[in-house]
Amino acid sequence: MLKGFYRLGRPINALAGCLAVFVSGYVAGAPSWLPVILAAAAVLLITVSTNAWNDYIDIEIDRINKPERPLPSGEINPQQALIFFTAGSILSLVVAAFINQQAFYIAIGANLLLYLYSWKLKCTVLWGNAAVATIVALCFIFGGVAAGNIPPTVVLAVTVFFAILAREILKTMADYKGDLHHGCRTITTAWGKQTACKYLIAFLGITSLVMLSAFFIEQYNYLYLLMVILLIYPLFMYIAIKARITVSEKKLERLSLIMKYGFFAWFLAVVLGAG
Repeated sequence: MLKGFYRLGRPINALAGCLAVFVSGYVAGAPSWLPVILAAAAVLLITVSTNAWNDYIDIEIDRINKPERPLPSGEINPQQALIFFTAGSILSLVVAAFINQQAFYIAIGANLLLYLYSWKLKCTVLWGNAAVATIVALCFIFGGVAAGNIPPTVVLAVTVFFAILAREILKTMADYKGDLHHGCRTITTAWGKQTACKYLIAFLGITSLVMLSAFFIEQYNYLYLLMVILLIYPLFMYIAIKARITVSEKKLERLSLIMKYGFFAWFLAVVLGAG
């Protein structure tokens, strides 16, 4: 049972959001790390609870795309998933309230937006993708709020917004079969894989430019610039090229996973560059 709830919440997926909070707290020069730790805990709770809600809504789609997940496999029943979602969401608000009023309001907004995403926005052209990108970008603002210094985190949030937007489009390409079967309208099912790929490449390009702007705006050191040029840019080029020629949905899913790991390299570049 516990293993099923662990798989339902997918806390490892929340690691990037938690790290984003710590990175932004570091960049913002947090005078105390306790509020930042609480912010990371709130992000973890929001993520695992809304993962459960998303799986509850997508149970029929996941029977095709991801039949091994706890709900379609029968490991967890829908009522248990709803209880898990509700408890996690409420607890995230309690934790955020201990940080400050701004953090509490952000937590409310994040929960509501993710709720709406799974319920209504997911099967829309770009709106759902933008909602997820906004949520992840808010992790950086959240860290700045906890640290009491928001401005240094804004360029990081903008960078992540476009990067996540690109990854979300890549995920719609990987989920094309299941989404099409259930009439889920995404950029890929509505406009086709070729058009979706063009948007993917465009947003990767914008992300690259914003990453570069951080070097000048925030005056990061040359180590940041070197890591972005030698590690992140080649990764983006690889994803763009492979996405154009790849038909296999499993390979597209693998590209999405590779891109997620690329975020950790960028986090390291930011920490070393800001330092």
